[in-house]
Amino acid sequence: MRKLAVALSLLLLSSHAWALEVAGVNLAPTIAVGQKTLSLNGAGVRKRFLFKVYVGALYTEKKDASTDELLRDPGEKGVRMHFVYKKVEKEKIVEAFAEGLANNSPEVARSAEAKAFLSWFTHDFVAGDTVEIDFSPDGTVSASQNGKALGTLRDPALSRGILLIWFGEKPADADLKKGMLGKG
Repeated sequence: MRKLAVALSLLLLSSHAWALEVAGVNLAPTIAVGQKTLSLNGAGVRKRFLFKVYVGALYTEKKDASTDELLRDPGEKGVRMHFVYKKVEKEKIVEAFAEGLANNSPEVARSAEAKAFLSWFTHDFVAGDTVEIDFSPDGTVSASQNGKALGTLRDPALSRGILLIWFGEKPADADLKKGMLGKG
């Protein structure tokens, strides 16, 4: 019995060593995107004024420490938005995405593909919700909310533009960008 207790304790300690908790959200060390297993690159908190809105996490095939590395990385990528604020209206998220596109990729922001991407978000977000946005090397972007598919588009310019919402010269939140690039 004692050996079992020691083994279970070691197992629990080792699993906690690999998990990362940010603002009360326990982030998985890896996720599956397509046929690939991606590792947590970094994470941070998206704040608006003094409020924590969501925990953002970037998953990549290899460690990317800068925007240039991330954009040159030919592998799969995933962004996870774990909402911690009690309620965020869908209009606010769509507005934030549109602003991020306009600030970092104005040509993409005006495209039909960007409008299609923004149209995927039709429900409010509440604490505990997760939005998953995945990026494939061929420029395919797919999104889901709490595991329910929202949409998929193949457009390399849109894929890059969406990544730049978080990682561009005018990111949604500079501290979140640093955290997701593993510098936070």
